Amino acid sequence: MKFAAFGVAEYEKEYFTQLQTQTNISIDIYSFDIHQIEQITHPEQYDAISIVSLKKIDTSILNRFSKCKLIIFRTIGYDYIDLEYCRKRNITICNSTYEPYNVADFTIMLMLLLLRKAKISICRALVNDFSLDNMMGKELRNMKIGIVGTGKIGSTVIRQLVGFGCKIYCYDLKQNKELSSYAEYKDLDFIYKTCDIISLHIPITKENYHLIDKKALQKMKNGVILINTARGELIDTEALIEAIENLKIGAVALDTIEGEDGIAHIDYGAEIKGLSAKKNIMYIKQFANVILTQHYAFFTQEAVYATIQCTFDAIQSLIENKPYKNKVN
Repeated sequence: MKFAAFGVAEYEKEYFTQLQTQTNISIDIYSFDIHQIEQITHPEQYDAISIVSLKKIDTSILNRFSKCKLIIFRTIGYDYIDLEYCRKRNITICNSTYEPYNVADFTIMLMLLLLRKAKISICRALVNDFSLDNMMGKELRNMKIGIVGTGKIGSTVIRQLVGFGCKIYCYDLKQNKELSSYAEYKDLDFIYKTCDIISLHIPITKENYHLIDKKALQKMKNGVILINTARGELIDTEALIEAIENLKIGAVALDTIEGEDGIAHIDYGAEIKGLSAKKNIMYIKQFANVILTQHYAFFTQEAVYATIQCTFDAIQSLIENKPYKNKVN
């Protein structure tokens, strides 16, 4: 059997080398993305491939990997591939998992940065402006916080917030009884109307695409703080921009935003051409009360190693014909 990994960044190579030595599994390493498949002479030789992708993977690419039985995403998200097509082709899809502390820590950091207007402070200090005008903040202990999604990450955020003394509400289709001593489950309308801070921790599905739309934003408290470290498509960016302009929104932190494919994890420097089609993103990031980061809430040494470990675990399962730990289709 032959295996390949695409889009392997410099920071991943050390871990690939380490795990290849430990497992005796040989993987061909490519730094370019799977979308640059024309650079591969014989893609049909691979039985399994490991990928990172923030762009849709169409069937023409998958058809080139005619022998492939297994695709492993080195991310939690796998919504960039046609699962039904893969099912028909008998291609197993696995995602990667890691401990939720990285994104949970990042989420709480964003709450604190927004409450204390840190973006304004940092930008002022860069030009030797040390004034306090319009920088008075608020304390987290007095906030009502709404956590939308109580899976691994959402529930970790809740547990970590307890120490701040704030009131916590949460929403999920599947309630976690273990959280009852920390947070109170409510419906979305209650969270929209009641909470000072709303943080999203759910996957993107057909049902919750643009969950935060114009109607949802109108229900929220004036000055609400909104945080998204989950999936960009959960928020209607056009509606969000309008709410910021109308002063409905107090502050926003977006580690992910719809339309980020082709931007996330890329250095454009002074280039304009590549960004011309991303006007909403270029516009929204300039507001003083908006923090836009590089889709890197996950990005810790521990998490990167874990995602690569998932690649080797899945390939080992293929070789030994054993059940996959992270099979999603």
